Amino acid sequence: MRLAAQILKYSRLLIIAALFVGLTLASPVFLTGSNLINVVRQTALLAVLGFAMTLVILVGGIDLSIGSVLALSSCLAASYLKEPSTIVIGTIICLGVASACGFLNGLMVAKIKLPPFIATYGMSWMTRGLALVFMGGNIVYGFPKTFRFLGAGYMLGVPTPIWVMTIAFTVLYVVLHMTKIGRNVYATGANKEAAFLSGVKTDRVVIGLYTMAGFLVGLGALMYISRLNAAEPGIGESFALEAIAATLIGGTPFTGGEGGISRTLTGAFILTLLSNGMNLLGVSSLWQSAVFGSVIIFAIMLERISKKLGND
Repeated sequence: MRLAAQILKYSRLLIIAALFVGLTLASPVFLTGSNLINVVRQTALLAVLGFAMTLVILVGGIDLSIGSVLALSSCLAASYLKEPSTIVIGTIICLGVASACGFLNGLMVAKIKLPPFIATYGMSWMTRGLALVFMGGNIVYGFPKTFRFLGAGYMLGVPTPIWVMTIAFTVLYVVLHMTKIGRNVYATGANKEAAFLSGVKTDRVVIGLYTMAGFLVGLGALMYISRLNAAEPGIGESFALEAIAATLIGGTPFTGGEGGISRTLTGAFILTLLSNGMNLLGVSSLWQSAVFGSVIIFAIMLERISKKLGND
């Protein structure tokens, strides 16, 4: 039983290895340097948004507003990002608006005691509506090279989004695993009442995590529109579900108190590998959604079985 539990513990790494072998045999293009770099670059945005989702799930929450907040923050900042002289102002607006939305989410969950699903679902509708009103059906496009460097540039031969993902991962990993803040996060997620009685300011932890999640969404917004070279209110509609998928496939459960961004990075990589492989093999997009859904269910089943075997 212990051997089976250990195999299940590392099952996601085994899945990645199996995907590499299978896709290498199925497509001569997969194992080329350009395609592998493209896979990691595509993983970067999903990973950053997945990190945002993971932070709130760690304390038993959820954020369904990720895609809509990304749309609003990018639309409000887009006109400033078009001019080289006001890129800094646009960046501050994007990050600030997204962080403020995250703060409001945390406030509704921690202080008003709304269920996270309801609070963030309402925020999703509100921010999407504001983005539509603000843009009035228009699209902002044609960003300068200075800004496009964030999503489409290279630094030391490595795509900039990969650097952004790496920096975000490093900072979050240090905070979550090497500081008192991280200990308070996991304590709050494991048992909020016990954490509160032991002196942890649980409401402050929850609000702080939602705010940080919002900041990461703003960062993801900057990465996405600089790569897309356009901003419009319809972007990001599926991002919340994709971030949830990356988190769950990585092995962070909805119950909170366990898991983390390392697992989410693995989950994002698995999703991107699947998407890349199916595109290379010409699989219909209609089938791709079904495959992703099956993988999510399979990952949750693996997690449940792993816990059961670990407790035996």
